[in-house]
Amino acid sequence: MSDPLDIVFAALADPTRRAILAMLLEDDMAVTDVAEPFEMSLAAISKHLAILTRAGLIAQEKRGRVKWCKLDPSGMRSASVWMQGFGQFEPVHLDAFERFLERELNEPFPEADTD
Repeated sequence: MSDPLDIVFAALADPTRRAILAMLLEDDMAVTDVAEPFEMSLAAISKHLAILTRAGLIAQEKRGRVKWCKLDPSGMRSASVWMQGFGQFEPVHLDAFERFLERELNEPFPEADTD
């Protein structure tokens, strides 16, 4: 998958990754804190974070010995522009995206396929 838009939508297709994005809407988080609410290994969470990073939806940086994640709202720009091209969709705003993610999070987290 080489089209940046494909990479963004593929990243957003997974409920675990959407939940991670919702968590990062609140504040930057250490990778271990991101992993805490999920019933999966740290390695599996790291794979999800790598996909979100590759899609440009989050940024990761090392602060001392701890790796931190933060939301990169500009990563949604290509998806927003694409959806606006249809004319029938409202522009994607982060507030609306946050409300969508909050509704999604009311459901239990399904097990992620990390293959």
